Amino acid sequence: MTMTDDNGTTTAAASGGVPYTVPQPPAVIDAAVWPGIAALPAGFRADVAARIAAGIFKAAVRHLPLEVRYPDGQVLGSAPAGAPVMTIHRPGDFARRLGDGGLIGFGESYMAGDWDADNLTAVLEVFAARAGTLVPEPLQKLRALFLPRQPRSERNSLENTRSNISRHYDLSNELFATFLDPTMSYSSALFPSIEGATGNPGRDGFAAAQHAKIDRLLDKAGVGPGTRLLEIGTGWGELALRAAARGATVYSVTLSSEQQELARKRVAEAGYTDAVTIELKDYRAVEGEYDAVVSVEMIEAVGYQYWATYFQTIERVLAPGGKVAIQAITIAHDRLLATRTGYTWVHKYIFPGGVIPSVRAIEEVTEQQTGLQVRERLAFGEHYAETLRLWEERFMERQEEVSELGFDTVFQRMWLFYLCYSRAGFASGYLDVQQIVLDRKKSAPARGAAL
Repeated sequence: MTMTDDNGTTTAAASGGVPYTVPQPPAVIDAAVWPGIAALPAGFRADVAARIAAGIFKAAVRHLPLEVRYPDGQVLGSAPAGAPVMTIHRPGDFARRLGDGGLIGFGESYMAGDWDADNLTAVLEVFAARAGTLVPEPLQKLRALFLPRQPRSERNSLENTRSNISRHYDLSNELFATFLDPTMSYSSALFPSIEGATGNPGRDGFAAAQHAKIDRLLDKAGVGPGTRLLEIGTGWGELALRAAARGATVYSVTLSSEQQELARKRVAEAGYTDAVTIELKDYRAVEGEYDAVVSVEMIEAVGYQYWATYFQTIERVLAPGGKVAIQAITIAHDRLLATRTGYTWVHKYIFPGGVIPSVRAIEEVTEQQTGLQVRERLAFGEHYAETLRLWEERFMERQEEVSELGFDTVFQRMWLFYLCYSRAGFASGYLDVQQIVLDRKKSAPARGAAL
């Protein structure tokens, strides 16, 4: 169960909880910083929507394996012993946000402190495992009439992509350093066991697991001495450093000025300035010819409207006999079709313009619109759940440092929700992560692609 200590932070009981305290938002939330959190939806429409949302939510959770506790003592759910607990502090506010914004309101209500959980990931995992059936089917057919759609201003066109990327990756290099491992890798690690449960590898092996992920991609792309490597999406430079250490010449592109600055610094400190070039450039503007192309968890930021352009660009710059290795978060194809045009909490607060592809979508796009083909795949979603657990715990242990960087408690609850929301997706199987190897079909000549 959850309890509140003298400092206003939520802590978990020893059984089933988490090893950190969760900060509570201030009594008065700054509307200039958090307009969607400071003000509750109001008016007749909001009243009606709140009543409907409260009814749907209560009906949905009555048979779920968790406890939902209300201030009046009501407890909903069909919870076995040790099931996760969701405690709703302000039912009216929760219902208003949920009725107004659906899943956006669900996340915003957590940011506002309307509800808490003894183990946020466990609670969200229950919902994630049933994402397609929580809302009754007749109401699902009406969802498109009421739920918001991605704004055109956030589509990943040449004009918008830089802004979308900046809103996340340019928050602060110091912020990301609070929870990433020493390699500054912001993608799933590959732990020693890739079959079954990963167990608890501990933090001492975290950097090694990130190197294992990178090295496998470089191996599959055939990167070695003299390789001309294109990296789409620099991150903070670890893959470029590993490739340069193999003797490759690396051209890496990013749209994050913060990432470019730190990645260039790391490259210079390692003595690879002559081997690695990092440019602030859209992938569509890349020219030249490369023996290998590697891209780690970049396709999620492309947008489904541009997946063909993404792979056509890779094909255009790939030298004869070259190989491609990408790492991609994936989703089931039916869920992609149901959600690809929607506007969610993650879009609003974390990744504007993002869409997670399905394996089928990748295979269809490459088969139908390029001369590339998928040769090999490795799925390791349970490793992403473990990666996110380590990020979550590191982030929460360094709350004071995060506050000193200027990120308030509403932000900290937002970021915790993002990490736990993501972890729940992988732990439940709703999301997966794949390393995918591609090359040209033997009958396909190299061809260009319009930008």
